[in-house]
Amino acid sequence: QVQLVESGGGLVQPGGSLRLSCASSGITLDYYAIGWFRQVPGKEREAISVISGTDTSSWYSDSVKGRFTISIANGKNTVFLQMNDLKPEDTAVYYCAADYIPLGRGLPTGPWEFDYWGQGTQVSVSS
Repeated sequence: QVQLVESGGGLVQPGGSLRLSCASSGITLDYYAIGWFRQVPGKEREAISVISGTDTSSWYSDSVKGRFTISIANGKNTVFLQMNDLKPEDTAVYYCAADYIPLGRGLPTGPWEFDYWGQGTQVSVSS
């Protein structure tokens, strides 16, 4: 079975950094897009970054562009989200998700498009 497990969340001061990890099993990331999403209570789940396991092309939301970087480990079992210059507005539960992408299809960014989800990890940025 497919399993995604996030780790690396925690409490950090504004301006600080965290690196989230999404460890996968049961899938070959070569054939998947991996997305990072975040959600605040009472708000819609927001896509913040997606990467293609096929060609490593990536997408970032405007709120995160220039501060966050998504990457895939060489072994392609783990996807990272490096988060720099964190702001209080970044406080949320962060989820990773996987979507099988047919050849030539663009990167998905809607939560409904993703088949598999991790359990989430809390990121809190506060003084």
